Amino acid sequence: MASDPPVLTLKGAAVGFGGEPLFTDAELSITPGMRACLVGRNGSGKSTILKVLAGVIEPDAGELYIQPGLSIGYLPQDVPIISGQTVAEFVGEAGAPRHEVDAALSRVEIDGARMADTLSGGEARRAAMARAMLADPDVLLLDEPTNHLDLPTIEWLERDLVERRKTLVVISHDRAFLEAVTTDTLWMDRGKLRQNSKGYGDFDNWTDQIADAEIKAAQKLDQKLKAEARWLLRGVTARRKRNQGRLERLGRLRAQRKALLTGQDLVKLELDSGPISSRMVIDCENLTKSFGDLKIVDGFSTRILRGDRVGFIGPNGAGKTTLLKILIGEEERDSGRLRRAKNLSISFFDQTRSQLDPKDTLWQTLAPRGGDSINVRGTPRHVVAYLRDFLFDEKQARAPVGTLSGGERNRLLLAKILAQPSNLLVLDEPTNDLDADTLDVLLDMLDSYDGTVLLVSHDRDFLNRVVNSTIAVEGDGIVEEYPGGYADYLRQRKRKAAPDKTAKPRDTANPAKPRPKSAAVKKLSFNEQHELDNLPDRISALETAKTELEKALADPNLFARDRSGYEAAAQKLSEVETAITAAEDRWLELDARHEELTGRAAS
Repeated sequence: MASDPPVLTLKGAAVGFGGEPLFTDAELSITPGMRACLVGRNGSGKSTILKVLAGVIEPDAGELYIQPGLSIGYLPQDVPIISGQTVAEFVGEAGAPRHEVDAALSRVEIDGARMADTLSGGEARRAAMARAMLADPDVLLLDEPTNHLDLPTIEWLERDLVERRKTLVVISHDRAFLEAVTTDTLWMDRGKLRQNSKGYGDFDNWTDQIADAEIKAAQKLDQKLKAEARWLLRGVTARRKRNQGRLERLGRLRAQRKALLTGQDLVKLELDSGPISSRMVIDCENLTKSFGDLKIVDGFSTRILRGDRVGFIGPNGAGKTTLLKILIGEEERDSGRLRRAKNLSISFFDQTRSQLDPKDTLWQTLAPRGGDSINVRGTPRHVVAYLRDFLFDEKQARAPVGTLSGGERNRLLLAKILAQPSNLLVLDEPTNDLDADTLDVLLDMLDSYDGTVLLVSHDRDFLNRVVNSTIAVEGDGIVEEYPGGYADYLRQRKRKAAPDKTAKPRDTANPAKPRPKSAAVKKLSFNEQHELDNLPDRISALETAKTELEKALADPNLFARDRSGYEAAAQKLSEVETAITAAEDRWLELDARHEELTGRAAS
């Protein structure tokens, strides 16, 4: 059966804004019902592609086809809100009938009579979504729709887009959102636009295949690996490989946090890491905070230790930022006991990026006193080398901050913040506008950071990868802490909300009589446990083999001297990397099952 004809088509498109083209020969085809994500590095031209499709700008070359009569809703990355407008006036700015404006606002639950410039970041994003969805357009073009949205709103948006079967092109850093929503993937890669007829869940596999194909093509041309192929090998493929050491450390941190919160194994915890009192960063008991009749915190207690990574989640307006400010001393509590370590040195990432001056160059931002080096937490680094760590090109070092995209500005602010000496890092929505490469850089930086991290985020995937404890600010003063990441929070909250109704009451007439076992406690089989225990050693051996192969292939004369040896080593490297990925995936699978079964047995 023939597929539906496209409703949006780009052919041979190029945009350069008078300089070197962002992309050339870009081609895409959007058919009814397709939900495509547009991914790529910050500054690669993703937002520009969306602006071309929306008709905001015209391409320097190529053609844009829009099906006659097609209606398009467009959500730009930054939506200017004019002071003095009501929300209804902002949403219906193009002259839409009031009943359509009211219908759009009811979907996002925003009062149209409110003044637009009084909205919070999340509320403003919802109002902008209402404007994009006005009159239920045939196609939605959404640039970072989840920025500033809380988790309940993100989950509503996921369901709405899927259930309404909207035709969609979306740019987002939120991996969990993209995996849940998309059916197709567009990848802006080194000036080329590639298209895959599978959703974002297949992105890793797809890009690995492209990398392998390009590397083999380079070898067939009797050349050493081209710069592009080397970038793919190290940038695309390497970033997919989960860091085994990071996973193990996060697992240990979560186990320690669980012991601390539940009161179990505290003696062992102190033996492993030293007395808790000497590692205390923040200690609070029965904190309360209200604004008039609005309860923010009602009786919350926690102890945060050196090295903890604690995530704060909850609906917008519930009080996450207020609680965070109380804990670090920027907001006064109403009552309760609160102690902080005396030597706290705090670095703060503010999602408004107020610490960046658009007129300064990237170089001046990192080295405001001049010179060509900076001190990165005690280690001298050349400015350009440090910028490369955050995926900036050397020629960008002298460019003004004002020329950067939103994601690039976030990346620069992270570089600035992470260079400062501190022992407490406070990150307020650090992942907004960041591409997948930068998220992986941030993961690496946080992994090497030896202080404590407090993180406010609505990015579920990032929370799962970073935090060892989750503080959920639910509203009405309810604040509870759960060991683990966002997925752990969901599992524990669900279990807490729905106790096992099939459990039989204890025989109080005969307390000495043991309770009958309704079912044997499940655990990993002997072979699975043996495999889990031995996988770290296998992964370590594979990583060693990989390192040796990379050293051999780095020899610039190897190909000319021994072509067959070079090809054999390249093939072996590919096989070893595949084996590492398989081993790490298996370790994750078994460890997750082991943790789930152990937790189930303990509960």
